[in-house]
Amino acid sequence: MPRPSRLPAALNPAVPANKPGSSRRRVLLKAGGTLLLSVVAPLPAFANQILGVRVWPADDYTRVTLENDTDLKTEHFLIPDPPRLVVDIEGLGLSNTLKSLVAKVEPNDPYIKQVRVGQNRPNVVRLVFDLKEEVKPQVFTLAPVAGYQHRLIFDLYPIKEVDPIAAMIEKGDWSPGSTTAVAESTTTLGDPVAGTPPVQIPTPPPVAPPTRPNAAPDAIAKLESAMSGLQGTPPAQPIQPPPARGKPTVPTQKVARMVTIALDPGHGGEDPGAIGARGSREKDIVLAVAKRLKAKLEQMPNTRVMLTRDGDFFVPLGKRVEKARKVQADLFVSIHADAWIKPDARGSSVFVLSEKGASSSAARWLANDQNRADLIGGAQFGSSTDKHLASVLFDLSTTAQINDSLKLGKAVLGEIGGINRLHKASVEQAGFAVLKAPDIPSILVETAFISNPQEEAKLNDDGYQDQLAEAITKGIRRYFSDNPPMAKSRQT
Repeated sequence: MPRPSRLPAALNPAVPANKPGSSRRRVLLKAGGTLLLSVVAPLPAFANQILGVRVWPADDYTRVTLENDTDLKTEHFLIPDPPRLVVDIEGLGLSNTLKSLVAKVEPNDPYIKQVRVGQNRPNVVRLVFDLKEEVKPQVFTLAPVAGYQHRLIFDLYPIKEVDPIAAMIEKGDWSPGSTTAVAESTTTLGDPVAGTPPVQIPTPPPVAPPTRPNAAPDAIAKLESAMSGLQGTPPAQPIQPPPARGKPTVPTQKVARMVTIALDPGHGGEDPGAIGARGSREKDIVLAVAKRLKAKLEQMPNTRVMLTRDGDFFVPLGKRVEKARKVQADLFVSIHADAWIKPDARGSSVFVLSEKGASSSAARWLANDQNRADLIGGAQFGSSTDKHLASVLFDLSTTAQINDSLKLGKAVLGEIGGINRLHKASVEQAGFAVLKAPDIPSILVETAFISNPQEEAKLNDDGYQDQLAEAITKGIRRYFSDNPPMAKSRQT
């Protein structure tokens, strides 16, 4: 028979938050509309110290970070009804810094309702996260890196992962019926104002179905038809013999499909990226540019855009690639702001993947620096499956993907050269982890050097950000005009 709990009610995981009728003696402090139990106990001289607490809410997941002066040992468990996550941290005494975690939880956090903090027993602090829904927690530690001390990370993921296509539809980024008018004529991605010729999406020839009696309707074809807004259009017919000479031919129906572009604002959350002399953070600037670019690209007919992150939170490098592949992106554009050890370096650059080594020592240095993002931002490693998947993705990176990426990079670099000095006059190559989608033309745009005071000022200027977004948009239009997106097969 279990012994009765001697924990204060507000720290007892068996007692929901603020349960009425509790007669236990409690001290309740109100902070940011959230109740906190404070069991004041003398802080042992040998206790470890919490240096900072941070909360990063996002639709994808919520991250809670405790930065401390040494590695911490923890135990955690879930309680389903109502959903709670209980974490016991050894070697800690209650401190004002740790108690400030309560006020860090925002009312609009998708997953955390509130958090309760208290001294569970001598030298052990307990955190009770009252949740808005059940979660899959990942609890891990990170060694000191890039100015951070030891970090204890709680990543709270939803039981059912957010579907990126469903998220785009919910946010109004894509309407399935938007292609109807386009399908009745010709799909165009050109810009008559800029002089870019319109693009026609080639339609694969109809395939004769196998002859079998009472053949069932092709459900996949119906689904494709509905998704592309072609409801009511007759399905593809079997191939007919050539018409007799002299008889008029019926024009072939031009089929439209959505063109999907994945935009990847670099860094985010725990990983600020490069920081300029004025304190500008790369993660903020590239997110602002990406949002401007998204708005311009969505003005192109039949185009939808996905952001790998739409707020200030960290996305591991592999997850960025995975998101793009889930929406079957036609292009992947990662946006960054360069930095160098000397403040006089300047100019914009475009990079694509290389399997055979970097095109320059600077490109190699930059790729290595960007690939450290998972160490800084805090991605959980240790899974042999994840490592195997990363290896497979790298091995599958084909020459065709890199060649297409070079074409895209050249088109974008040419347009950026009209608004800013180019650091290199040609597209460079290096082993960027975020460009390793084996089936998506992918580029990384270094918009300017944030470490250069003049370019840092430009990057913070709304007008320059808009020029950048317009230049990249024109480059993508030009790429599509020379390389029309093929209609996707039913297998994809």
